[in-house]
Amino acid sequence: MDVLLDGLAQALSLLFSGDAETWAITLLTLRVSLGATLIAALLGVPLGAAIALCSFPGRRLLLAGANTGMGLPPVVVGLVVTVVLWRSGPLGGLGLLYTPTAMVVAQAVIATPVVVALVAAALQQVDPDFLVQMQGLGATRARALLALAAEARLPLLAAAMAAFGAVVSEVGAAQMVGGNIAGQTRVLTTAAVLATSRGEFGLAIAFGLVLLLLAFAVNLVVTLAGQAVR
Repeated sequence: MDVLLDGLAQALSLLFSGDAETWAITLLTLRVSLGATLIAALLGVPLGAAIALCSFPGRRLLLAGANTGMGLPPVVVGLVVTVVLWRSGPLGGLGLLYTPTAMVVAQAVIATPVVVALVAAALQQVDPDFLVQMQGLGATRARALLALAAEARLPLLAAAMAAFGAVVSEVGAAQMVGGNIAGQTRVLTTAAVLATSRGEFGLAIAFGLVLLLLAFAVNLVVTLAGQAVR
């Protein structure tokens, strides 16, 4: 119990004392995870919509792959991305390994199947005649699709929040492709792991609490935004 109380005290101290390192780590965590979530949404929403609304060969196989990808181990993703970005790998010449960009790429790979699967599930719950009815009322296909997205906006927001939660809390891929370099690629999860390995349990708990506060703040903003337009 003393360790937990010490961690809480350190978390409050780190946040409200304006500790530069903690704020830099927190902002990098937010930047990497939001960037990965945005990429996952840009890729996953159209793909999930196509799976839900279109009929094509391999559709069920693709959906099964997305559902399986929701449990994709971050360490495996980190390993694959590391091999691809390694100096002798296919994209080694880009020099992206051990940079925030590599972390965004790895986390986007983790988040995209989550978005695809949840978007497909959400749109499949909408009345299948909805698009036909909208087009019957004179709406173009593009406007009908926008109306469909508005109809399913809360599940779509839930998909985005689930994707963000999946990446902001992972440590395996971030550690492997980022290297946990102080001042460059150290995020809250990798900082907590490092503190734990040093036996600094109070500091590790403090980083964990800051991570929880960050995730709560982001999800609160998204939830309020979704409820406001309801």
